[in-house]
Amino acid sequence: MKASIKECIQNSIDVKTRILEDDAMVALIEQVANVITNAYQDSKKVVLCGNGGSAADAQHIAGEFVGRFYKERRALPAIVLHGNTSVVTAIANDYGYDAVFTRQVEAHVVLGDVVIGISSSGNSSNVVQAIQKAKEIGAMTVGLTGERESALSQAADFCFRVPSTDTPRIQESHIMIGHIICYLVEQSLFPD
Repeated sequence: MKASIKECIQNSIDVKTRILEDDAMVALIEQVANVITNAYQDSKKVVLCGNGGSAADAQHIAGEFVGRFYKERRALPAIVLHGNTSVVTAIANDYGYDAVFTRQVEAHVVLGDVVIGISSSGNSSNVVQAIQKAKEIGAMTVGLTGERESALSQAADFCFRVPSTDTPRIQESHIMIGHIICYLVEQSLFPD
């Protein structure tokens, strides 16, 4: 059992090392942090969506913006589109599950907002459609996926394609990327 534990830890380290050594990925993290910082400076918001574990990651990232990351500072507006079960189930019932995020993007997203879609496969139809609708509105869009080319990687303005096909390793890297972005945004908006 100890060998399995060590193997899981090493696999996670290996994926993160590939990200660390990928200058384009590091530059993309900086670029997206700047996009979000600029949106907040323009009184816009961040909107996130995902399914299952990716929904949990979306909530986690939103919580870092609204609550705090390292600094005591004003709350930053960030919402998740799966947080209201009455809305999600009503839309799923009336329009189908593929529309649960799109209808909410229509309701909440405005020009200049940043919409983040998280899908380890990159092919979650409801997430892809939300990103497409957000682009129609004029929001900046960000995808977090695995390494394979996908509908989400093609639809989003910016996409983090984590260099793995293993869902747990992808999700671990998504939250790492989210944490780094939260840190950079907080440092930019609230310098010491």
